[in-house]
Formats: sequence, C-alpha cells, structure tokens
Amino acid sequence: MSVWLYWGIMADIRIRKRKRLRNKEVKALADELEGILGVPVFSDSEPVDRAESTDFDLIIVGNDILGFISEEKPFLTVRGVLKYRPVKRFVTVDMGAVPYITNGADCMGPGIVDADDEIQEGDFVWIRDVKNQVPLAVGQSMRSGADLKAKQSGKAIKNINNVGDKLWKAGE
Repeated sequence: MSVWLYWGIMADIRIRKRKRLRNKEVKALADELEGILGVPVFSDSEPVDRAESTDFDLIIVGNDILGFISEEKPFLTVRGVLKYRPVKRFVTVDMGAVPYITNGADCMGPGIVDADDEIQEGDFVWIRDVKNQVPLAVGQSMRSGADLKAKQSGKAIKNINNVGDKLWKAGE
C-alpha cells in the first residue's frame, strides 16, 4: 500500500514559488501569446501567476494552469487551448493517431493530415483530431509546417502535455 501512495505523490505536479504577475508583465505575456496563436488571451480582470514546476514554469490564470514557459518561450497547455481556441500553430492528425497521442506518445509523421504553414522546427504546437477539431495535446515540433504536411516517417512532434497527463489532472 505504501508503494502505491509513494508513486501517487510522485505523479502529481509540484508547484513552487507561485508569484502574481504585474499588469505590465501580463500584458507583455498576453501580447506574445496572441502573436503566436492569433487570438487574444488573458483578460485584464483575470489574475495571472507564474510558478515553477519540475519540468517548466507554469502560467496560472485564476486557479487553472493554462500555459507554460519552456526555454523562455510561452505557450498554452491543452486546457489553455480549449479555453482560448487558437487559430495558429495547429497540427491535425487522423483518427488512428488519437489514442496514442492522448496516452502521451509522440506524434509520428504519417498520422498528420494538416499543419499550419508558419510552424518552424522547435516551435510549440497544439495537436487536434481531424474529425472533431478538438485539442488532444501540446508538443514541440521537430519539423517545419511544410515538412509536417509531407507525412515523412519518424517522430514529428514531441508530446509535452496531453489530455489525461499530470498537468491535465492538476486542473481537475
């Protein structure tokens, strides 16, 4: 029994040094994300915090983890994508890829049916399914938008956050 409890604690996301951002910092972060995603994020009335976690810094709006900052680049989590509905940086996958991606697997090239042309290698992207257009995961692209559309074999996107992972469960 104690082994299971130990693993349960380790699976949770640890949040340290949560700090409220100033209005100027929130505006700068919101403007940067709007430029990346093509939609406005964070209203002036929402309190926005930044906190450290084990893997990257988190952006917490109210009490929801809606974004992260990795390598000094901000992006939305799956919950953030669901809330703000971005129009850029998307990658669309066929329905056969859905169960793998939602279980945390990296996105492979042959499963991709469409992608934003503006994506560059190293950019953070959000992955959606072809049928419902709902967000499944957020990852880091290992190819450009044109190369993603080419459906070359091999790993195309490194999965960072997906529906059902520890970052998703932290918001439940």
